[in-house]
Amino acid sequence: MGANALPVQKPLALSQGDPAGIGPDIALMAWTLRQAHQVPPFLYLGDPDALSARAQALGLQVSIAEATPETATALFTNALPVLPIPAAAPIVAGMPNSANAASIIEAIRRAVEETQAGRTSAVVTCPIAKSVLYSAGFRFPGHTEYLADLAAGPGGKAPLPVMMIASPALRTVPVTIHIPLIRIAEELTEELIVETARITARDLTAGFGIAKPRLAVSGLNPHAGEGGALGKEDDAIVRPAIERLRREGIDAFGPLPADTMFHAAARATYDVAICMYHDQALIPAKTLAFDDGVNVTLGLPFIRTSPDHGTAFSIAGTGKAKPDSLIAALKMAADMAFRTA
Repeated sequence: MGANALPVQKPLALSQGDPAGIGPDIALMAWTLRQAHQVPPFLYLGDPDALSARAQALGLQVSIAEATPETATALFTNALPVLPIPAAAPIVAGMPNSANAASIIEAIRRAVEETQAGRTSAVVTCPIAKSVLYSAGFRFPGHTEYLADLAAGPGGKAPLPVMMIASPALRTVPVTIHIPLIRIAEELTEELIVETARITARDLTAGFGIAKPRLAVSGLNPHAGEGGALGKEDDAIVRPAIERLRREGIDAFGPLPADTMFHAAARATYDVAICMYHDQALIPAKTLAFDDGVNVTLGLPFIRTSPDHGTAFSIAGTGKAKPDSLIAALKMAADMAFRTA
């Protein structure tokens, strides 16, 4: 991780996210830094007029050019290529509008369509606000689950999407993702842990070039259950899952107390931390790499990365947003596309 992006011929498909947030800001900033940071070519899927207006508001000199996947790479040197997806209502920085929900969803869907068709090399998504999308029939807990549904296609079975937060300092994977804390113990199963770890190990090899990934598996309860005194799940569910993985030849170990897994010496002993729930994985990841962490969805039939932050409506259009995480997501997607081509 952290290496310069390898060259790709086909552009990355960058969906706009919620255009009232900082998605347009960081896309514009990433393009202006394309040479200094070796940003791979990307095709922005969104409203070109809104993007141009945001560039003007930010004082950025960016040429906007309507493009297709076939023309985007050639245009990228001198202009930011945009596949037009018009907004239904005016886009105002910092003021999300549910009238634009359909175009936000369409940008994601189209990015997946272009990538699955082989016209773009990977999907990179700017942040969304799910509450804005519900009016357009969005019924998913998050981006991750929606992408899995798109991967399945009509009537198909959705793959298990695995969220990984990756940075030069740490990779973490939550086994359960967007569910309330009170439901974690009832939804955590041996099979879910095993399948999540299998997908993680496979994709770390294919997409990141790690021949034999080392998986550190956390416990669910404090002190990994303290021999059953603080909960039975670690011995009844987590430990048997690790034993199954080891029998399959996967280098998994644990369950480990989560409070001692993330200091520097501990991190040196593994390639990824498999955690039992969302915050157990994301708190250390965001603490160590808030600005340059990348959200990677494993287990899909296409590559998807995203900045590891939200829409930040309060600073949209102000120039305060940082493009570091998006640039890292673009470069990671390009690296993965090169390795899996």
